[in-house]
Amino acid sequence: MIIKGCIDRITFCNTDNGFTVLELSVQGKKDTLTCVGVIPYVSEGEYVELEGEKTRHPAYGEQFSVKSCRISEPEDAAAMEIYLGSGAIKGIGKALAARIVKAFGDDTFNVIDTEPEKLISIKGISERIARSIAEQFDELKEQRRSMMFLQQYGITPNLSVKIYKQYGQAMYELIETNPYKLAETISGVGFKTADAIAARVGIAGNSEYRIRAGIAYTLAEAGGNGHTCLPEEILLRNASQILGVSTEEIERQIDRLLIEKKIILSLTSDGEKVIYSSVYYFMEMNCARMLNDLNIRKNVSESWLDRSIEAIEQDMELKLDELQKKAVKEAAACGVLVLTGGPGTGKTTTINAIIHYFESEGMDILLAAPTGRAAKRIYETTGRTASTIHRLLELKPASDTDDGLASGKFSFARNDENPLEADVVIIDEMSMVDISLMNALLKAMSIGMRLIMVGDVNQLPSVGPGSVLKCIIDSDIFSVIRLNTIFRQAALSDIVVNAHKINDGEYPVLNNKSRDFFCLRRNDADSVTSAMIGLVKDKLPGYVGAQPSDIQVLTPMRKGELGVARLNEILQESLNPPTPGKREKEFRNIIFREGDKVMQIKNNYQIEWEIRSKKGFLIDSGNGIFNGDCGIIENINTFAEMMTIRFDDDRMVDYPFSMLEELEPAYAVTIHKSQGSEYPAVVLPLLGGPMMLFNRNLLYTAVTRARKCVVIVGSEEIIRKMIDNNNEQKRYTGLEERLREISERDHKKM
Repeated sequence: MIIKGCIDRITFCNTDNGFTVLELSVQGKKDTLTCVGVIPYVSEGEYVELEGEKTRHPAYGEQFSVKSCRISEPEDAAAMEIYLGSGAIKGIGKALAARIVKAFGDDTFNVIDTEPEKLISIKGISERIARSIAEQFDELKEQRRSMMFLQQYGITPNLSVKIYKQYGQAMYELIETNPYKLAETISGVGFKTADAIAARVGIAGNSEYRIRAGIAYTLAEAGGNGHTCLPEEILLRNASQILGVSTEEIERQIDRLLIEKKIILSLTSDGEKVIYSSVYYFMEMNCARMLNDLNIRKNVSESWLDRSIEAIEQDMELKLDELQKKAVKEAAACGVLVLTGGPGTGKTTTINAIIHYFESEGMDILLAAPTGRAAKRIYETTGRTASTIHRLLELKPASDTDDGLASGKFSFARNDENPLEADVVIIDEMSMVDISLMNALLKAMSIGMRLIMVGDVNQLPSVGPGSVLKCIIDSDIFSVIRLNTIFRQAALSDIVVNAHKINDGEYPVLNNKSRDFFCLRRNDADSVTSAMIGLVKDKLPGYVGAQPSDIQVLTPMRKGELGVARLNEILQESLNPPTPGKREKEFRNIIFREGDKVMQIKNNYQIEWEIRSKKGFLIDSGNGIFNGDCGIIENINTFAEMMTIRFDDDRMVDYPFSMLEELEPAYAVTIHKSQGSEYPAVVLPLLGGPMMLFNRNLLYTAVTRARKCVVIVGSEEIIRKMIDNNNEQKRYTGLEERLREISERDHKKM
């Protein structure tokens, strides 16, 4: 449906994304019509042609939902006066607009555009003001022209705003010669979007710009799958499939990119060629350099350490075993220490002992973890303040960053020029730390500081690229303490006992005589989901002393009958059904409802959050919500097109509806997304799926997310197959080799 008319009044406009609410005097109608949608760079008084559909809002009545907008200049003196008096041009109010139009009538816009010096004859307009009016008028005209130009290539108004702000008039040449540049510089434009634009422009499929962008895209896709590099053979094959061109053509562009140092070629220890995007190569090099520089061994008296440990044991009223004592001694003597072990092996006790030692020595300690939940758990188990690594490094948004991070528009205030102020940094849940975050952390550390990394190397690797903890351990360069004794109290928990059995390739006992580990055998998806709802809604909350929203359903899959998408629909209907008092918003076939549990599914370093007291006083504020952060929808404002979410750590965030693609329901989440989290109870629906995905590592990670109770619903045979399947997806990463190279080089210098 298409409507035409004059913009009578703009009620609301978000200048960042162009979302606008306006009143339109529709051509041929007496009453105005409320129009809502992304309509950037429009002003009161303008004539517009809007395409969309009429809708009915429950509170505001009939509206027109705008899909696209075309602008034409006001055609008569009355409309020109409304436009000029709207505030679109700074320096012109309603009174001055009336004087200008009275003087020039229907020729007003032509005068401003081609003969602005005539404006000086109007009372109140100097030569400087006339020049300013003409410049603003030309800028607004150029903005509108750019929107129409970009829309013909299928670019959404939201992206059009970003492109125009970034490039201005230079965008015309860019779009027509190398639209792939947009994928490098504009957030929200990926290779596929740029490729679609290029196809419309008529750029050849074997264009060097396209092939180079395709190589970068292939490496970026590999990064999304956890790799920091790819073997040359795999890169050629994957890029050829994506681009539909020969490997010979790709090889030519690889050679040019190597010369320009945009990609890096490296040889593995067995002579295999691997290709990096340069950013990941230099991250690995920096991490390897800094870890080796930090790895300074100090001479500490053995007798002094023995007496210190005795004092710690008295203070903590417990007895450390030999490995735990060794961990304290290594922490005292080493610049870099890794402490690893499964559940119930005393990692928390050991960390507390290490903290006691450093505090007795008068040292300043910083504690951090990759997620807010993990940081909160450190505080609960140690009594010491802990933060996320991002907050530790003082994340700040930036329009442009030179810190080498691959994630985009942000930076850290703590870096090599402004390092952390501490003697010891302790990082928990290290298995979650990817190469980008590790690089940023190490940049903020000074030689002489101690770094202690704690984690379970048998859990799933980080969502981001790299296998940092595993590479550090496998390099055999650093002191590693592997805790392997299950302590008596932990041994009473079948969650702990069975987790170790799973990790060792043994089958857990599933006779349902346990207090905290159960298996409900079901043979079909409907039976599984029915049992799951009963557990989450009725049985488990009272059993573990938690709310239904605290019980977490974990699944290996995103799709299928027991995938995240379907389970969230089922659980939402049961746990948070629609009621007259709850507002909701449908976005891309997902219904978001007030009271829903949701998860952020990508890192957003720009978004602002606040923490307020019960009385509304601001306690803290900052930027950044990260992949895996969970919260509850507190409010949906359909008029302002805004959703307010309270995250687990009481951070309040307002999401424009245009950003809802960053959220999804979180009643059920993938096991990968649960990393670093701990829940009172976990329900695992396991019936069947791709065995490549259903492996031991995945089951072990899921089971270790539960604090009080695990219930597996489904097939015992699948559990056995997962335990038997010890195959993990290979990650291509060179950190281990970089560590060894630099260590050997340093030893040769000595």
